[in-house]
Amino acid sequence: MKRVLLGLAAAAALAGCAQTGPSGEGERAVATLQPKSGTSTQGTVTFTQHGNHVMVLADVTGLPPNSVHGFHVHEKGDCSAPDAMSAGGHFNPSNKPHGSIANPQHHAGDMPNLTSDASGRARASFHLTDITVTPGANSVVDRAVVVHTGPDDYQTQPTGNSGGRIACGTVIKS
Repeated sequence: MKRVLLGLAAAAALAGCAQTGPSGEGERAVATLQPKSGTSTQGTVTFTQHGNHVMVLADVTGLPPNSVHGFHVHEKGDCSAPDAMSAGGHFNPSNKPHGSIANPQHHAGDMPNLTSDASGRARASFHLTDITVTPGANSVVDRAVVVHTGPDDYQTQPTGNSGGRIACGTVIKS
């Protein structure tokens, strides 16, 4: 029920962002996730500017059933390495410690863990206030989105101990 309500809220928020306004509202960017490290994990992550926050919608397939995975924006929009290490570390323009988005002290690129269902698909929608789609130091455009093998513990510095990189996609303005 909670996921359905989140999905409906996300759809309503996106409907309100359909037009690009003078403050950049409605500007979008998309990362198409490609499999890395020998996995079949893939999907899309859409970032839509909505006032002072960004709505993130993720749809990821090819995950192990009923599993949890770290999920971050990384500093470089380079997914060329087979293990996605070319994407660099977590996007952290404010030089904050790694952590949960529920804690004010976290990397701009920190996002909630992805949880897959019995078929290995994860869908998520959430708002972030530390990033933008519009130009600037906190823009996610030309950065990378990475899905990791394990869950983020939101404590281990600087990465959350979420393991290897199993999918990567460069964020492109759409």
